[in-house]
Amino acid sequence: MTNATLTDVRRIPFETADGGSATLADFGDRAVLVVNVASKCGLTPQYEQLEELQKAYGDRGLTVVGFPCNQFMGQEPGSMEEILDYCAVTWGVTFPIMAKIKVNGSHAAPLYKALKRTGNAEGAQGPIQWNFEKFLVTASGTVHRFRPRTVPNDPEIISAIEDALPG
Repeated sequence: MTNATLTDVRRIPFETADGGSATLADFGDRAVLVVNVASKCGLTPQYEQLEELQKAYGDRGLTVVGFPCNQFMGQEPGSMEEILDYCAVTWGVTFPIMAKIKVNGSHAAPLYKALKRTGNAEGAQGPIQWNFEKFLVTASGTVHRFRPRTVPNDPEIISAIEDALPG
């Protein structure tokens, strides 16, 4: 697995679902699994495993954070209210969902511009490939990247989470 330490990645602001501002540092010394999500994607069932991770590791120091994105074949077309309702009702999501963002291109969110400098297991950096690309950001700012088809409960992700938990 390739990982990188991105200086200040935890302090890059992003918009919350209610229009406020937050950073990954707001989650304290927790490990944060950042995921670009979509409601109408073939990978959408990953919401279930993301919620399982939140339940299994939340008390131990992990927070899953979803960032809705409509850049991949229009698979997240809804309003924030529709997205939040869908996540809660369909998948029982309890982890935070932030405001809809862009992850690629010149208008990509600053957090994603920084995260994309991290290579995946093969060392490949660059654009987000599709919905449900995952970045595990540790309290120290180390970032691990997992491509969309790597399911949330993949042993490589579980190992990285367990290594990143505080204490």
